[in-house]
Amino acid sequence: MPDPTQPSATPAFLQHDRPPVPDITVPRGIQPFHLEAQPVRGRLIRLGPLADALLTRHDNHPAVTRLAGQSLALAAGLAGALKFRGSFSVQAKGNGPVPILLADCTEAGALRGYAKPVPETLASLLAEVPAPGAAALLGSGYLAFTCDQGLDMDRYQGIVAIEGETLAEMTDHYFRTSEQLRTFVRLACDRTPAGWRASAFIMEKVAGEGGIDPGLDAEAQEESWRTALALAGTLTDAELLDDALASPQLLHRLFHAEGLALDRPRSLSYGCRCSRARLAGVLQGFPEDDLDHMAEDGAIIMTCEFCNLDFRFDRGEVRGAAGRA
Repeated sequence: MPDPTQPSATPAFLQHDRPPVPDITVPRGIQPFHLEAQPVRGRLIRLGPLADALLTRHDNHPAVTRLAGQSLALAAGLAGALKFRGSFSVQAKGNGPVPILLADCTEAGALRGYAKPVPETLASLLAEVPAPGAAALLGSGYLAFTCDQGLDMDRYQGIVAIEGETLAEMTDHYFRTSEQLRTFVRLACDRTPAGWRASAFIMEKVAGEGGIDPGLDAEAQEESWRTALALAGTLTDAELLDDALASPQLLHRLFHAEGLALDRPRSLSYGCRCSRARLAGVLQGFPEDDLDHMAEDGAIIMTCEFCNLDFRFDRGEVRGAAGRA
């Protein structure tokens, strides 16, 4: 079977080869839940072996890998609320050692992402701080949450300044200031004996009357939310990253006395969508002069940032925008 990353004699419009990447699906990656008759709903995200498959595509420092894993779990958790075909992405741009952080997930659970550090700047930081957190890695900049509802719908994007020490705190700042939504977010990512694991716990206070006991006045609803916050605050990274502790079991530990109701789980999968056809189409949009400058030793190398694979195109077989006129 030919390697799709290598040059192909097949015309670009017929090239649909996918790269040799892992075929991994986690059937119960997202476990939604709610507390019956209370203003509380949420989602528990466990990436399992999918985290290791996604994160080990890049040879990053563990601090950068942890941040990337947290962003993947966060994107999956936010996409888990989508009720239409589309995707949700989390993107951070800053002036720190990791100026670009991106993760996105479709409504079907196709997950991908990457962190792009600046080696020299990262090395300087690590010399002073051996285990830097999100704030030190990202620096000053902005955090963008984008909901893409497909070709026929407008994209919705919320942007806030990076504020907080952790990615969870930055996310909470976004929801409080842009969405005016009360949330609890906990993110975890670390290397375990089974490989890298990542998880997210996202809980929201429901606004309005739907699904809430009519006997609960505003103060009673507030008390229910405070109780849920206190229980969620007992979560540990070890619990979130433990493959042997199933999501329903973990949620039962937290909320068994609060009317826990589990909703239908959703799957997560390895979701890089690159292909020779897609990248060939990108190249064909460049002018011929630009393609000449991109070529080295008669070939153009394009790297997929998500799966970190190189695709090689013979310069003589790529026709740019001017070449098609």
